[in-house]
Amino acid sequence: MTQIDLSGKTALVTGAAGGLGAAIAAGLHANGATVALLDRDARANTATAAALGDRATPVHADLADLDQLRTAFAEATERLDGVDILVNNAAVAPMRTLWDIEPEEWDTVFAINVRAAFFLSRMAAEGMRARGCGRIINIASLAGQKARPTGAHYGASKAALTAMTRAFATELAADGVTANAVAPGMIDTPLVHSIGEEKEAELTAEIPVGRIAEPNEIADLVSFLAADTGAFINGATYDINGGVLMR
Repeated sequence: MTQIDLSGKTALVTGAAGGLGAAIAAGLHANGATVALLDRDARANTATAAALGDRATPVHADLADLDQLRTAFAEATERLDGVDILVNNAAVAPMRTLWDIEPEEWDTVFAINVRAAFFLSRMAAEGMRARGCGRIINIASLAGQKARPTGAHYGASKAALTAMTRAFATELAADGVTANAVAPGMIDTPLVHSIGEEKEAELTAEIPVGRIAEPNEIADLVSFLAADTGAFINGATYDINGGVLMR
């Protein structure tokens, strides 16, 4: 059996200051990777990286700003001496009805959830192709597969992310680079809890396994895909939602 061993590998995780991103960064780090945590919340990001200790470094940027994104990627690449694993986790998820979504908010959601992931993936892919190996892992969502009465822009952005994953998987496979997506459902994070206890209870009741996911359960899947265990997996979207969507 191949073990999950990321020793000697480098990883860049976006939206890593807290919640799922912090769990993913911690999982990669625990499996041996050197990790750069990218987030716009400099204070929280620095604290999260410090808690991981050696082999963890914070990098700060607003992912909606392409200039900041390019600068942050260059900084991460220099500190890590290259990026072997990229996890596009950062996202914003405002929950509004169709009638309440303004153009500016629509653009912001797509800038962070899709555009940043595209350009970071393209930047990372250059070095990965040169080394003949790399992993791009995009954190999608059940919301991109199953309609809800609010958050059309969030759901659309996550559906776009899975389509983009397949495009990268197709173009980069011959160079030894894989691209996959992970689509979680409800997770025990501040983002999920922000919807309110009543709504959270209502959505939890729809989950066949009877609970929401722990962040480390998603992180374990990401580490699996990032390691040699995921070498033959490419262009896939992994559902991890407790059975809300079965296919």
